[in-house]
Amino acid sequence: MAPSLSGILDDLTLSARALADYSESLFNPTVRLGVTGLSRAGKTVFITALVHGFLRGGRFPVFESLSSGRIARARLAPQPDDGIPRFAYEAHLRTLIEERLWPQSTTDISELRLAIDYQRENGAMRTLTLDIVDYPGEWLLDLPLLHKSYEQWSAESLKLSRQSPRAALAAPWHAHLKSLNATDLANEAAAVTAAKLFTDYLRACRQEQFAMSLLPPGRFLMPGALENSPALTFSPLDVPEDGTPPADSLWAMMRRRYESYKDIVVRPFFRDHFARLDRQIVLVDALAAFNAGPEALRDLEGALAGILDCFNTGRRTLFSMMFRPRIDRILFAATKADHLHRTSHDRLEAILRRMVDRAASRAEFTGAATDVVALAAVRATREASVAHHGETLPSIIGTPMPGEISGGETFDGDSEAATFPGDLPDTPDDLFGRDGAFKGSSSAPPGETDFRFLRFRPPRLDTAQGEPALPHIRLDRALQFLIGDKLQ
Repeated sequence: MAPSLSGILDDLTLSARALADYSESLFNPTVRLGVTGLSRAGKTVFITALVHGFLRGGRFPVFESLSSGRIARARLAPQPDDGIPRFAYEAHLRTLIEERLWPQSTTDISELRLAIDYQRENGAMRTLTLDIVDYPGEWLLDLPLLHKSYEQWSAESLKLSRQSPRAALAAPWHAHLKSLNATDLANEAAAVTAAKLFTDYLRACRQEQFAMSLLPPGRFLMPGALENSPALTFSPLDVPEDGTPPADSLWAMMRRRYESYKDIVVRPFFRDHFARLDRQIVLVDALAAFNAGPEALRDLEGALAGILDCFNTGRRTLFSMMFRPRIDRILFAATKADHLHRTSHDRLEAILRRMVDRAASRAEFTGAATDVVALAAVRATREASVAHHGETLPSIIGTPMPGEISGGETFDGDSEAATFPGDLPDTPDDLFGRDGAFKGSSSAPPGETDFRFLRFRPPRLDTAQGEPALPHIRLDRALQFLIGDKLQ
């Protein structure tokens, strides 16, 4: 397929921007770190904990440059992109420590610049600038749309929506589609209704009970200023993949709006932000998929494969730095490891590695480094051994969020509870079978799920001696992989 004019212009813009970034880096070494993940994966908490650890001097024994004392200081600096909102670090930190609440989820792109003064291994002092770019993982799932026609996307979306458990959630939308004739004259009311029912279906798929991950277009669930615009008022239609719509038909209207969505939303994100990243961490809430069942896990696996396919990976060369930036390190992180006993942390990593193995192998073939870690950027629990019916169980203790239910008890958000989260299976494949290793909430009758992860409040910290360190699990290991080589 010949490259489109918009694609050629994008390439020229990217090359010019890359050359400008490279010229600046000659005098001010900079790493642009992308932080993403699907809904509720913990992006905001991760960035807040990362920055706080640098500014306060956190307990990061595996992060060599900090634990050895070579980092002299770190400070926040004005961000370079004036058109991007600043990541609200101070507000998020207050929410975590003072209110003991988790910050609101990421719904738009934001940025924060951290200047790190450090001593190189040869004794010379230097400053590394770390630009942290926070963006919703749902936006990543839109990038493949750039290479798909409206007809291809429609066929794929409809096929997926007819599979369990999505089919039941899509029933109202499917019923409306049956009343439409794609070749009829364009009808705004029909388009609005189809878009609304399609969005309702996507929103239902994302509910905790189902925890589906493959939900493009991403802006349908976080429309922002584009809400009710024509660029967000379209839906898949049951049309031939290689067909051509009649002029002024409903099909032609939907196709035009789909292309507008790519031009207004997807291309600018790719060109202005995504294509400029050097390093990337993808946060994954695997526990939510465990709760929902095998279908949610397989859906998450497909989403992660799609995300990795979007990255322009490879070994960084002088040419690539000057004209076409590449991501040379990608870390996949299973979050909320504190909701499991440490005996299951390695198993959680093994499960995530199984989910991304094929796509990660392709990235490594291009020269990029990949890794997997189970972490908790802010640890909400502590471990204990609890006697139960004459047996000692490895358990965790924390304060469940208000409304959480376990063993018939509803928690008020103030009382601590000791829970036994269960052991993850030794073999990751046991989770992906048709029956899975346990019943998920998407398929089991109410009250009959046999594996459940509670949500916990942030920990109560002692603030009497000033701003406390945030407890974590393996955050230092993540930092060592992502930027440790840049601080040598």
